[in-house]
Amino acid sequence: MKVRNTALILAVLLALLVDVHAQQPPVPAPPPTPTFRTNVDLVSSDVIVRSKSGQFMADLSKDDFELYEDGVKQELNSFVLVHGGRAYTTQVAAPSLVREGVILPPTRPMNDAAGRIILFVVDDLHLDFANTPRVRTLFKKLGKELIHEGDLFGVVSTGTSSIAMDLTYDRTRLDEAANRITGGALKPKDIIEESANGETPQEVMHRAHVAFETTLDVVRNLESTHNRRKAVVVVSNGYDFDPFAASRNGTSMTPSSNNQNVDPNNPVISQTSQSQKFADTDLAIELNEIAREANRANATFYTIDPRGLTAGPDIDQEVDPQEWETHMRKQQDSLRSLAEQTGGLAIVNTNDFDKALKRIDAETSDYYVLGYYSANPDPTQKRRQVEIRVKKPDPQGGSFELTYRREYVLKPLPTPDKPK
Repeated sequence: MKVRNTALILAVLLALLVDVHAQQPPVPAPPPTPTFRTNVDLVSSDVIVRSKSGQFMADLSKDDFELYEDGVKQELNSFVLVHGGRAYTTQVAAPSLVREGVILPPTRPMNDAAGRIILFVVDDLHLDFANTPRVRTLFKKLGKELIHEGDLFGVVSTGTSSIAMDLTYDRTRLDEAANRITGGALKPKDIIEESANGETPQEVMHRAHVAFETTLDVVRNLESTHNRRKAVVVVSNGYDFDPFAASRNGTSMTPSSNNQNVDPNNPVISQTSQSQKFADTDLAIELNEIAREANRANATFYTIDPRGLTAGPDIDQEVDPQEWETHMRKQQDSLRSLAEQTGGLAIVNTNDFDKALKRIDAETSDYYVLGYYSANPDPTQKRRQVEIRVKKPDPQGGSFELTYRREYVLKPLPTPDKPK
């Protein structure tokens, strides 16, 4: 009996302990340690090395180059030599030492040996309808001269031609795109007559902004591609935010070209004329923004004005000759600005397209691509100066001629979302 009672007591005590333990709240698990990840983008820079005689030097190695950013020597993490449009030397090293709190993105291998991506922007919003046959012929020539076997290319238009060709290797599609090009630029008389108070017509600004946004989208899509030569070929008449100002205001020396919708003695016209002085500055700012995006993506602009040599306006266009020359100069200067700021070439005011296209082909076929992770992690230092040196001397005497991008600007940090 004593044994049975003892066992019964132990069973009751055990049940009470289990019940008490079940009633106690569970101990909360320790909070997880937060992990902060910051991506450091690979900075790529194309460089063309020529001897004193202008010959491309294809025998340089990674150790022959020195690259400095803001005066600080950088470690080269990737090195690619492309000669004749094909990659012969590719050294993609492991990412540099990981700093605390920084995780570098993995290096992706190249998909092929071509080493070139060429994107064509057909700015038909700024191409004359009368020049449509000339532009189509030029575009077909672009395909024959620039696109080689293995090159990756795409085509996009800004206006009614409605061309949106994804990246492809099929060269036959260029002829298909060329046959769809149709110029739709405003005529000078339309620009002048559409001005109600002497101001730049909204249609002029709208067309320019559409063209700029299309070009920016093209460049931004190239930003994630590394170790490839990236060229953007823009076929356009160019841009002018203040075209035919005197004719719009009714003060041109050629009365037949003046805007009949305005009174030149109206004080509002004088105020509008003053405000238009900032138009050239606004255009420069927008072109600089495109150039910054291109330099960040290591993309080079080659701009082509298909009109070639122009002696003056067409006979059927009643435009002041002096204003026409000013308008042409501003348009050509805008194309030069895009090309020069990105290390490219502007083909303007010339009919010798064959020679210019051969030069573009050479510059996009023979080059080195140097890649590094910036040793300056300070995101407030937006503009970075780049200097590239070659330690090997030129066998012909002196130093090599280097063509490369001298600076780039960091991508702005995303703005945090505001709490609702």
